[in-house]
Amino acid sequence: MNKLSVYGGTGFIGGAFCDLYPDDIIKIAREEREPLSKDIIYFISTTTNSHVFKDLHIDIDTNLTVLMDVLKYCKDKDITFNFVSSAFVYGSDIIDAKEDDVCEPGGFYSITKRCAEKLLISYCKTFNVKYRILRIANVYGDDKTVSSQKNVLKFLIGLLKKDKPITLYDDGMQLRDYMHVDDICRALKLVIDKGEENSIYNIAAGDPLPFKIIMEKAKEYLGSKSKFNYDDYPEFNKVAQAYNYSVNVDKLKKLGFKPLISFDEGLRSLCV
Repeated sequence: MNKLSVYGGTGFIGGAFCDLYPDDIIKIAREEREPLSKDIIYFISTTTNSHVFKDLHIDIDTNLTVLMDVLKYCKDKDITFNFVSSAFVYGSDIIDAKEDDVCEPGGFYSITKRCAEKLLISYCKTFNVKYRILRIANVYGDDKTVSSQKNVLKFLIGLLKKDKPITLYDDGMQLRDYMHVDDICRALKLVIDKGEENSIYNIAAGDPLPFKIIMEKAKEYLGSKSKFNYDDYPEFNKVAQAYNYSVNVDKLKKLGFKPLISFDEGLRSLCV
């Protein structure tokens, strides 16, 4: 197998991928655009819909402009472009979303991710480049850049450790489809090695749980004294975020994928 040119290898998922497969990758420096091998995995991306409040251009610049700068080096070459996207592209209420479902993203992040997919497909068809689109659902793990907008699960577990109150929206029963970052990376590698070219794959555990149940488990593991408060679903979330978040992973399973880290095991590791 050709080595993978990795774009975005210093981020949460990209960094984990590089750590798992050090002998199979070539890290492309942040300022570089030209690939150094015939296979690419592309992680460069913003991570939240909230940039709209401070910078209207950051999602466009990061998710679209940089991608175009890389694609121009792929024209009419024997390259396979593996693009890491997001299940947020499906829309505002994602339940068992399949790869061929209609996408209706609402936030700037998710809109530009879907736009990036469409631009990539068009470019690849025009200039004889092969591609795969890999739509990731909820990811968790030892992320160093945790906030109320990114890796929310670990952020809230941090509050539980301090016995601080937790606010859940509505009744807290919104579905979330979490998979550990190491299993996410294993799934990505499997699709790159065995998945169909010019195709889309959902990357998730396929076993969604209500978020309140997840938080109750974490509270139990920690012996936390935190109280749960409930609030109305914010208006911005109705516009830009997914209420339920669950994708169908039949295509991934057909490749033989099974997570190695159970959610209970992974959740306990975050509670240490």
